[in-house]
Amino acid sequence: ARMNQARTAIADLVARDLATGEERVLTTIDAGPSRDPNAAVAISPAMAQKAAVPAQSGAPKTPVEASLVVRESQNSVKDTLDKLAAAAESKGAKVVARVDHAKGASAVGATMKPSEVLIFGNPKLGTPPMLANPRAGLDLPLKVLAYEDAAGKVWIVYPKASNMQSRYRLKGKDQDANFKAIADALDGLTGAAAAK
Repeated sequence: ARMNQARTAIADLVARDLATGEERVLTTIDAGPSRDPNAAVAISPAMAQKAAVPAQSGAPKTPVEASLVVRESQNSVKDTLDKLAAAAESKGAKVVARVDHAKGASAVGATMKPSEVLIFGNPKLGTPPMLANPRAGLDLPLKVLAYEDAAGKVWIVYPKASNMQSRYRLKGKDQDANFKAIADALDGLTGAAAAK
């Protein structure tokens, strides 16, 4: 019974946490004995799309939102990532992959607004963190998401370099300088990609 109460409380908390002033409906599934005890929340693809919009200014940020850099782009998702790829390659980075989430959704019969991830890196900046802690390879190469929200605005999102540095406990002047270079590179590259 205690486990079922905890699952329901988590589902209710998620619904409140995602509320940004507009109405959101998340369905809490009764995790009682007659239902699947492993199920806590069910959301439709449409509700997931609504939950993907950035929090309104002034709204409290979740820990995940606080760990991300979010900036608006003046270009389409495709043009934003095309510009990002070109800018990254011009600075010596290598594009490893580009993932089209909307295309993947379409393959399973779902409709999703444009959403793509560009995966790219420069071994000069990425190797030192992985030498110090191989687990940093989970976050490297770098990943930048561009997506269109329900209002038609395009957003660029990527993890803060400082969060990666602290997550993998990468300390010292050399690591500080390296992560500052990563943060500066991401800021410059995404700024160029966001501009008209």
